[in-house]
Amino acid sequence: MKNPHCLGWFRAACLVLLLTQTVLAMVLNNSTHLESILDKYRDKDEEWWRARPRGKRAISEGDMHLILDLHNKLRGQVHPPASNMEYMVWDYELERSAEHWAHTCRWEHGPSHMLTQIGQNLGAHWGRDRPPTYHVQAWYDEVRYYSYPYSQECNPHCPFRCSGPVCTHYTQLVWATSNRIGCAINVCYNMNVWGMIWAKAVYLVCNYSPPGNWWGHAPYKYGTPCSACPASYFVRICQPGDSKYNVVPKYIYSCLCIQT
Repeated sequence: MKNPHCLGWFRAACLVLLLTQTVLAMVLNNSTHLESILDKYRDKDEEWWRARPRGKRAISEGDMHLILDLHNKLRGQVHPPASNMEYMVWDYELERSAEHWAHTCRWEHGPSHMLTQIGQNLGAHWGRDRPPTYHVQAWYDEVRYYSYPYSQECNPHCPFRCSGPVCTHYTQLVWATSNRIGCAINVCYNMNVWGMIWAKAVYLVCNYSPPGNWWGHAPYKYGTPCSACPASYFVRICQPGDSKYNVVPKYIYSCLCIQT
């Protein structure tokens, strides 16, 4: 089966780039290291960052909520069902690091010194306007190439030889323990995308923490939703029309583990 995100890269309006399994295997269990890496983005406190004028942030408040809500909707509807899927929240430090990378306009994962500490999904398009959720949905739609729980069945050769199915965007999106996200959008002029120069590309960078895509591991545990939440979390059954705990009722119809 052909992969529209790779084999059709020269005619498609959406491109996504995966973080290779070689890099993913380098992930370290060191949260203090991650904190030190993100220190460079902490020149202002969170309240200042949130209050920045819309034109000075790399993503609007509306797009931020669209991306976050769709992530939680998709995470809550995985099949087979997840017993330990965590509710995702926005992280302004990850947003700042994503903004830093989006402004480089480089169609590759980075910066290299952070790739062992964060997960990352990239998307780009040119031509007619598309909402950021267009790319988020495209990442999730890679589920068609994925057979739970065997991630090794999806072993692409992109970006150099796109001859296999891509699903690592999907597995990062639904990685159960990746409960924080921060994204940025930038317009890049004359951006080199796999050897093609795009005069005006809209570039989306989403960073995740803790990182997912551990080689040899399934993205989540199979079972009754919320039956395997971590001990420090509380079980939340989310139903349409119930807005308790700031859960978005129009998007979430399952159960997610929420951190206390």
